[in-house]
Amino acid sequence: MHCYTVTVATGNDLFSGTDACIYLTLVGTERCSEKTLLNKFFRNDFERGAVDGFDIEVAEDLGEIELVKIENRKYIVKNDWYCRYIKVKTPSGETLEFPCYRWVVNDQEVVLRDGRARLPQDDKTSLLKEHRRKELETRKTTYRWREWQPGFPMSIDANAYKELPLDIQFDSKKGMDFTINYVKAIQNLGLNKFMEKFQSSWDDFDDFKKIFVKMSNTASEYLMQHWKEDFVFAYQFLNGCNPVMIRKCTKLPAKFPVTHEMVEFCLERHLTLEEEIKAGNIYIVDYEIMENITPNRTDPSTSQYLAAPICLLYKNTKNKIQPIAIQLGQNPGENSPIFLPNDEDCDWTLAKMWVRSSDFSVHQTVTHLLRTHLISEVFGIALFRQLPAVHPVYKLIIPHIRFTIAINTKGRDELIGKNSLFDKANVVGGGGHVELVQKAMKTFTYQSLVFPEAIKASGMEDLPDYFYRDDGNKVWEAIKSFVEDIVHIYYKSDNVVQEDEEIQAFVKDVCMFGMQNGDNSGFPKSLKNREQLIEYLTIIIFTASAQHAAVNFGQFHWNSWIPNCPSTMRKPPPTKKGVATTAYIIESLPDRGRTCWHLGASWALSRFQDNELFLGMYTDKHFVEMPVKEAMEKYRKKLAEVVRLIQARNKGKNLPYCLLSPDRIPNSVAV
Repeated sequence: MHCYTVTVATGNDLFSGTDACIYLTLVGTERCSEKTLLNKFFRNDFERGAVDGFDIEVAEDLGEIELVKIENRKYIVKNDWYCRYIKVKTPSGETLEFPCYRWVVNDQEVVLRDGRARLPQDDKTSLLKEHRRKELETRKTTYRWREWQPGFPMSIDANAYKELPLDIQFDSKKGMDFTINYVKAIQNLGLNKFMEKFQSSWDDFDDFKKIFVKMSNTASEYLMQHWKEDFVFAYQFLNGCNPVMIRKCTKLPAKFPVTHEMVEFCLERHLTLEEEIKAGNIYIVDYEIMENITPNRTDPSTSQYLAAPICLLYKNTKNKIQPIAIQLGQNPGENSPIFLPNDEDCDWTLAKMWVRSSDFSVHQTVTHLLRTHLISEVFGIALFRQLPAVHPVYKLIIPHIRFTIAINTKGRDELIGKNSLFDKANVVGGGGHVELVQKAMKTFTYQSLVFPEAIKASGMEDLPDYFYRDDGNKVWEAIKSFVEDIVHIYYKSDNVVQEDEEIQAFVKDVCMFGMQNGDNSGFPKSLKNREQLIEYLTIIIFTASAQHAAVNFGQFHWNSWIPNCPSTMRKPPPTKKGVATTAYIIESLPDRGRTCWHLGASWALSRFQDNELFLGMYTDKHFVEMPVKEAMEKYRKKLAEVVRLIQARNKGKNLPYCLLSPDRIPNSVAV
């Protein structure tokens, strides 16, 4: 007799099937074992987090074990079972690891390869080739593309969260329902009493402080005290929630006719405005994308307004930037005045508010939703459709799409869908957000996802105190170095990349289906060498982890003081100077109810999950090879060094920038 010792590890988070009837078959190069009911005595095996051992005796040697088959047969009631991994110790003493990390559903069979990553050209036997083919065939019928809105990136074909495959649903129901989180946020922040007069205005700026009772966030409190200062306004273009809009101004656009005489009093170097531009001291933020977007009309009793402003900024002799001119529309003229820092205080304050309100809308819909959530879902769906679990790129990327399809599906239903929570507080709710994404997709490019190239394209390489750029570059390089190590382990030459039919199919699926073959997007349809593969995989990981962290987890910091970040405006943009008063500004800002919904959203979306996995943490052991484990350890050391540098830089700062510290960057878009 030949004895094989089988170790089975059950999931930690959800109940994983104590009474499941689990059958196991070992498939070797010589023959298969008989099906074995592992828990035949119902010893209460397979409890949450359990690691159980079983001996399987066979009359003849099975040869080299190639596959493990698991089957979950219905016993009394439906009882799905989650398996983390299976280990098999052969009679010769060799131990093989079979990563699973999947649900084994009633009356379905799951077939596992051992944990050694293999490219398609590495498989030589017909058995392994057929297993690979069947796995992808099944996945393509399970993970189907669907267009949620015209002109959007494609999403998963599911009408509701419960229709998603069990393997990509959340491992806990806690904290994943937007409606519940909103209600919880409003309770935790003590906002219930303000919801009673939903559409009533606040009395004055000090009145907004009432909703800060429960807040103990240093950045939020600093912002509350200093929000009117031009420095704080400008600082947010660099290190706030939306640090991607600012550009170096190389030439003033004709639609923004700022003259030297208008801003001369702001310029400290005794140069003309044109000379300051040539010297690289002028920056611009243009919200042209907001032009002609439909404002929220879901509430007939409250008019809501938006604008498409342009803001000019100046780097002074202390290397700090400050706003020097704001135009609230794209068409200059008598009804589109250029507001200046020496205007009446209310005029200048209101102009800055309009910029911040527009920034909020673009941030939520384009920077956050489109460029992190939706694009990460595209990568995730294509991954499941085109790469089997044994592929090294699947093993590398799977931690970085964890819960992404699930959170997006929930979001389409509860947050941004018709009559959903997004409509309650935001000026681009009710359809404007869809228009913004559709508009942004027309200029969305693959190259803009390459972080260093995006910084270079904006001309922002050398402005001091741009911590988003500095920390982002460090994290990008750490991720890229890790990806390079992994790619070089499995791809020994450029030819190996070209011959990998699965990776080529993955890239093609992203471009042709996920991004709907946008002619101007620049998404590659194939990869020719290892350098291109490294960049592609770095984009996927960085977008899902660092980029999402940079634009998501600061929302409560920067958006909770409503005058600094109005989610909607209830008065139209001023068409002349001298009309703004404090009362007019208060009437323009969101009412009490919309303020509370806005705060609830910011609070809920800025929180880490209870079981969050941060950059460099790989609790699911998809890789088993020692060279990869060594690369992971090297990667973690690099990330730790980035954390150390950021902590040292932040010491003593009133506004420390922590959003791109690797210990605060979740692996995936999961909230």
